Amino acid sequence: MGQYYPFFKAYDVRARVPDELDADLARRIGSAFVAEIGAKTVVVGRDMRLSSQELADALIEGLTAAGADVLDIGLCGTEEVYYGTFSQNADGGIMVTASHNPKDYNGLKFVREQARPISADNGLFDIEKRAYHNDFTLADRPGERRALDQRAAYVDFLLAQIKPDNLKPLRIVANPGNGCAGLVVELLEERLPLDIVRMHFEPDGHLPNGIPNPLLVENREATAAAVREHKADFGVAWDGDFDRCFFFDENGEFIEGYYIVGLIAQMLLAMNPGEAIVHDPRLTWNTLAQVEENGGRSVQSKSGHSFMKQTMRDVDALYGGEMSAHHYFRDFSYADNGNIPWLVMAQLISESGKPLSTLVKERIAAYPASGEINREIGDPDAALADLESHYGTAAEAVEYVDGLSMDFGSWRFNLRKSNTEPVVRLNVETRGDIALMREKTDELLERLATH
Repeated sequence: MGQYYPFFKAYDVRARVPDELDADLARRIGSAFVAEIGAKTVVVGRDMRLSSQELADALIEGLTAAGADVLDIGLCGTEEVYYGTFSQNADGGIMVTASHNPKDYNGLKFVREQARPISADNGLFDIEKRAYHNDFTLADRPGERRALDQRAAYVDFLLAQIKPDNLKPLRIVANPGNGCAGLVVELLEERLPLDIVRMHFEPDGHLPNGIPNPLLVENREATAAAVREHKADFGVAWDGDFDRCFFFDENGEFIEGYYIVGLIAQMLLAMNPGEAIVHDPRLTWNTLAQVEENGGRSVQSKSGHSFMKQTMRDVDALYGGEMSAHHYFRDFSYADNGNIPWLVMAQLISESGKPLSTLVKERIAAYPASGEINREIGDPDAALADLESHYGTAAEAVEYVDGLSMDFGSWRFNLRKSNTEPVVRLNVETRGDIALMREKTDELLERLATH
């Protein structure tokens, strides 16, 4: 967390409005951003939250007062700020959003040129310091604010990532959770042979259907029920700024993000053989197998968007995926995108002739996984050391890319600690043995309970 404002986090700003984040601070952050990265042109977008317009206006005042020109793309998703930044060759971009936080929150996400992330280790806390100390200079000649309507061009870009002519007339339930994803999806529907069943489609900062966070189990049933009711081919739900997307099969079953990574890799490698695919270390075997089977090259990266994006740039990867439902694409300036995944999935289902449940069932049977399990631990470091000591002699391989990963041939686990709370996160997987996966998961949780 930031030294001056605790709501400056590792990757972004997320704060209560107005007692933590208000228009005055947003204005100062805008000027501090220009001072820190030397931006001459900045793309700004905002989500549907009730405070987003006021904060965006103040932010833009700060940016222009410091001399930067602003391209204001208005109501949008984070990926549209990424697109605007790299497509307009802007020096940076800022999205006003609190994504899936409660409705009295808002926040800011920052990128440099080419949508490169700004996080705690490369400038975010320097922006914080400048904003706190008013360490910026106002320009003699303020910059200009100009509205930019880029959504039609963005939809063209999305369609170029797949083969639209290969799509069958699938029925898809789409649930933006009253966030902003529907603004893009409705334009895609006009161009594709798809029947989109709309749920919670209108952007609404009052969040009448709850916080847009499909990771919450209680938020999934509405989408699942709609898939079953409308006999859809699959369902997709997004968080508020739609940089993550979540899938439901034709039976309304929620699909763990881990298995989606392998399926997207399979589809993209079919169109681009021999390319590198980046994955995180939490669950790996299914992804490794699908990448190898489809002629790709696997590269492991530490979890987290700034690490994933940097690794992708380093190896010029075609695609990167995390089990947390972040999906990164080289053609999208290595940034994460919440629309390309469901378009790719529609193409995969259309071309394979298999329902999503069958595609996923085959992978779950081959590599059953626990899914991520969080536990509060008094001393996370001691817990990691204990597991390494206890299982060390039996392990065939041990890695420390992100926490502790131990491979025993027939099963493996990853245990890592949270950066912000006394919690550890456990993932376990096996090779085709669900009983062993459950047994080892219980065994590990029992041992963690002693800490």
